[in-house]
Amino acid sequence: MIDRLRPLATRWTTVVPVLAVVLLVLTWGRSLPGALVAVVTLVLAGAVLAAVHHAEVVAHRVGEPFGSLVLAVAVTIIEVALIVTLMIDGGDKSSTLARDTVFAAVMITCNGIVGLSLLVASLRHRTAVFNAEGTGAALATVATLATLSLVLPTFTTSKPGAEFSTVQLSFAAVSSLILYGLFVTTQTVRHRDYFLPVSRKGEVITSDAHADAPSKRAALTSLGLLGMALVGVVGLAKGVSPTIESGVEAAGLHHAVVGVVIALLVLLPETIAALRAARRDRVQTSLNLALGSAMASIGLTIPAVALASLWLSGPLVLGLGPTHMVLLALTVVVSSLTVVPGRATPLQGGVHLVLFAAYLELAINP
Repeated sequence: MIDRLRPLATRWTTVVPVLAVVLLVLTWGRSLPGALVAVVTLVLAGAVLAAVHHAEVVAHRVGEPFGSLVLAVAVTIIEVALIVTLMIDGGDKSSTLARDTVFAAVMITCNGIVGLSLLVASLRHRTAVFNAEGTGAALATVATLATLSLVLPTFTTSKPGAEFSTVQLSFAAVSSLILYGLFVTTQTVRHRDYFLPVSRKGEVITSDAHADAPSKRAALTSLGLLGMALVGVVGLAKGVSPTIESGVEAAGLHHAVVGVVIALLVLLPETIAALRAARRDRVQTSLNLALGSAMASIGLTIPAVALASLWLSGPLVLGLGPTHMVLLALTVVVSSLTVVPGRATPLQGGVHLVLFAAYLELAINP
């Protein structure tokens, strides 16, 4: 309440995103000493919390499912830009970067965020309730995109290894954009009610009555600050990645752990926003955030890297290995069984979290 009475320019939710962007400009492309890494990490954490705050302001203004869509798409667009930049700078070493990042996003969202949200909601409210029709449609789209983009390249024969040919990559890119566009249209226009939170009686909740919606000016200001906060989150995560790499090497861990840690940092805003929604018994909002982020990660990353491959000389490896394909298949099966009833207990949340823990353990010990 006290923070709301302060002038906008002096609120921490305004100062931190600006500070994150300024710090990003000053440190971009430079080797950071230990003390500065600590400062960057603190600002990064503050930017995550500020991003969640501004995302909730925008979401309250525009309503669901537009609110969760704004956060998911904003994070993904910035993440895609980071991936393409790293691929351009990394040469052959970055040949699996897009695959590893997208798969990490799928496992973090579909198992980590979904599992935590279901567990929090079901422990707090006995069961977690959501709309099976909308969630099922989102899950089907994620499963299709993941299979077309990450599984099929392992089995195609036009090029050696787990790569698509130019024609196949073009088809995957166009298909990803079409499917993502169809889903967004379904979610926001034709069947918006499928993606709104539901009450214990199965009735659609069209709005939150606990607070007045912010003004248009406040929402636009939060939208701009949300963009600044997310740029800061992703950019600063990239800045501390050399320190993360050094720590991973010193610990004798597999290099894939670096990508997992960075993906966890980038997806922190969605994670916190999803958990807050779950605590308020708005599990559908949590699932919109989780599955929407997974879908956007695939649907926007694959077309972007397909376009970037026109001027990149190195290979583009998209196909998953056998272990990750098993995890993906199990995730789809378990998620389908979770979605069908339209409600979940702590057991379902625990199952998803165990799958997520298995992914992390295999990243550390492949």
